[in-house]
Amino acid sequence: MRKPKKLSRDELAPFVVELPEANPFLPPPRPLGRGAGGEGVSPAETPTPVGRGEELNWEFLFGNPNPVEVEVGFGKGLFLVSAGTAHPDVNYFGVEIVRKYQMYAANRVARRRLTNVKTCCADAKRVLANHIPPGSVRTVHVFFPDPWWKTRHKKRLLFTDEFAAGVLRVLQPGGVLHFVTDVKDYFEMVTGLLAMLPAFRELPPPAENTPQHDMDYLTNFERKFRKEGRPIYRSRYEKVA
Repeated sequence: MRKPKKLSRDELAPFVVELPEANPFLPPPRPLGRGAGGEGVSPAETPTPVGRGEELNWEFLFGNPNPVEVEVGFGKGLFLVSAGTAHPDVNYFGVEIVRKYQMYAANRVARRRLTNVKTCCADAKRVLANHIPPGSVRTVHVFFPDPWWKTRHKKRLLFTDEFAAGVLRVLQPGGVLHFVTDVKDYFEMVTGLLAMLPAFRELPPPAENTPQHDMDYLTNFERKFRKEGRPIYRSRYEKVA
């Protein structure tokens, strides 16, 4: 198989956003060898900068006033690619804590010239609390987060009271939190937490689609689990005024 053409810094940079101090454990960006970031791409050395402690300006960032949806933990970027392609009139902002996955997804997005998709590598709790304007997001998507059950890993758990508060902060009234997992205990923990927050109203869960091809899934995890016949737990919650 022919190796994909290496993208230039300028080609990749429009799809990468740097949020200073949003991830205290993240080392500075560094050039990767061919293939290290996925599909033979070196990370952008001139990403879209955001000043220290500044909030994002969606219209400036995307160049349009279209509605914004945020995906937390986008992995290899299947949802960002699929949704960004299917809905060019919606802006998608992805937050991923692992740099190599961010760069892999940014490469996929750049190759398709999806100008309505941006990616960043950061701690989602910090992004929601400090960088996204309050009431500016239509939907927050959280698909298959790691449950981190072991006590020593609890600090890595995504869905906490702090995270739920951050989601409420950025959602507009009537905005939706879309949560999907394959772990029943985690699903029950999250839905129990959300049920205690009066600002969230549970909506009917989204219907499970019938995939037409291998890209017709929310994420790579969903594709793997559904092909294995494992149950998937889905929920949606609306922010009430």
